Amino acid sequence: MARNDIKIMGGNANLKLAVQIANYLGVPLLDSKVGRFADGEIQMMINELVRGSDVFIIQSTCPPVNENLMELLIMTDALKRSSSARVTAVMPYFGYARQDRKARARDPISAKLVANLLTTAGVDRILTMDLHAPQIQGFFDIPVDHLEGSIIFSDMILDLMKEKDKSDFILVAPDMGSVNRIRKMADLTDLSIAIIDKRRIKANECEIMNIIGDIKDKTAIIMDDMIDTAGTITKAANAVADMGAKRVLVYATHGILSADAVTKIKNSKIEKMYLLDTVPVPSEKMISKIEVVSVAKLFSEAIYKIYTNTSMSALFKIPANSRNEK
Repeated sequence: MARNDIKIMGGNANLKLAVQIANYLGVPLLDSKVGRFADGEIQMMINELVRGSDVFIIQSTCPPVNENLMELLIMTDALKRSSSARVTAVMPYFGYARQDRKARARDPISAKLVANLLTTAGVDRILTMDLHAPQIQGFFDIPVDHLEGSIIFSDMILDLMKEKDKSDFILVAPDMGSVNRIRKMADLTDLSIAIIDKRRIKANECEIMNIIGDIKDKTAIIMDDMIDTAGTITKAANAVADMGAKRVLVYATHGILSADAVTKIKNSKIEKMYLLDTVPVPSEKMISKIEVVSVAKLFSEAIYKIYTNTSMSALFKIPANSRNEK
């Protein structure tokens, strides 16, 4: 396949990230526009030839979730009807991932429905990051490449630890569901771990119950896959600080920041929160405690490997700055 057969297409969800990825790959962004008709229906316009091309659509299904999902489906349909050879949906954030099972009688499994919609629309491959429920990969009958934010965060944590005693740091899982993520980070950084045992009162509300591990006088590094209303993470941070941690840092992949999340973060004992730009953070939510880190380089590397049909294993095993530059 010729090098110029690759196309990078950006939806409205995270157009800035699409531009950054295209720049890393050294290709122009596809000349297209996703607009609206007068009645609110989505209007898709592709202004260049895509016949036989390998097209990568950059589109997180973040809030407004349904708008961005529908855009992705319509973009895919337009490309398939224009005879694109392959369409890969690059979804740095996969909406509806928390609805992966029937928690109560008569509940939908919305993540499976989204998988069906994407496949029916014509998506040939999915590239995403830190699914809330990794088993969602099995909802698809097409290839799914699942990147991990820990690849980026491990470099940042190792830099933080330079010329310092590693015993001064500890990784903290904010709940039992985050233990596997923390263990992987422990393998990359050689740090010990602590676990917060919590009881969930209802959706988006929880009560801190106990902290398993020695955190006194240490820099506590709390990791999670997403920050939504920030209730869990701020309660965890405050509990860790109250138990004697000298600093509390948070590393999370997806910054949804719904409702009064920013106020909770501002008033919490979190010293710094690092978020990846899988979801764009509006300027009005950017407070001094929040720092956004780009995923463009990692996603561009993954896209290049998919495009060239080469192994992606290096993207999962070692920190990003240890890999050879292209």
